[in-house]
Amino acid sequence: MKNYVEICRQLSTGQFDFSKHAFKRTIERNISEIEIMDAGIYARVIKDYPEDKYNPSCLLLGFTNAGRPLHLQVSLAETEFVKIITIYEPDREKWIDFSKRR
Repeated sequence: MKNYVEICRQLSTGQFDFSKHAFKRTIERNISEIEIMDAGIYARVIKDYPEDKYNPSCLLLGFTNAGRPLHLQVSLAETEFVKIITIYEPDREKWIDFSKRR
């Protein structure tokens, strides 16, 4: 399984792939690859999903250079590039400090 350091390194250097779902969401939510790279630099794990449907995954919280919070669910599978399963800007009404559900 990929470790946290490798995931952040790959995100911050643009070494990531999207699931079909995540690719669609980046377009719908106007999230750029640069923002993903920014968020990956200091992203932190806020939830682990060891029993996820296809492979273990985790939910990361990162911030863009402009301060936009992003949640990225990524696969922990050993692949060439980290795979983003889904991505979104967390709703301030549903999250405390963007890291804990209300």
